[in-house]
Amino acid sequence: MLVTTLRRPAGLLVVILLAASPRTPLAAQSARDGQHDFDFHIGTWTTTLARLQHPLTGDTTWLHYTGTTVVRKVWHGLANLVELEAHGSAGNFQALSLRLYNPAARQWSLNFSNSRSGTLSESSIGEFRDGRGEFISQEPYGERTILVRFLIQPLTRDSVRFEQSFSDDGGRTWELNWVATDVRVKG
Repeated sequence: MLVTTLRRPAGLLVVILLAASPRTPLAAQSARDGQHDFDFHIGTWTTTLARLQHPLTGDTTWLHYTGTTVVRKVWHGLANLVELEAHGSAGNFQALSLRLYNPAARQWSLNFSNSRSGTLSESSIGEFRDGRGEFISQEPYGERTILVRFLIQPLTRDSVRFEQSFSDDGGRTWELNWVATDVRVKG
């Protein structure tokens, strides 16, 4: 908690209490600029991924793919474009993610599409804390609206892990349905 004391005319003393998040001190919250959070991911990567064939059904069948991811800066780092092309047991998979930084909110939005739908998904909003990115969205899935959580964890300078999970119970439980690892292509 931050305590600020102000003296006002006529000797009136005003004390202002400012509460900080239990995770991050107030000064760190207001000072953090996350514009460069995704700089580590710029480049070309070999991608290995697995996705759950039928999420939220109890099915445990995973489909496996390998491919290439290319990440480019846009708007001098205020955005980046991710292109993924992969091949695997269920055929070919092409995806695109447009990541946009909001300087006022100090948060990123992740906007996903694949070549089959040709439309953008609901934006996942979030940020990096302690080197780990967490992004949440509320999206239609079948007849219901569910929560979607996307985690990004750099493992080394040249590898990063992505996980997507669904929750159909308001975030009490999460089912992992997408896991990908990118390894930087040298040279």
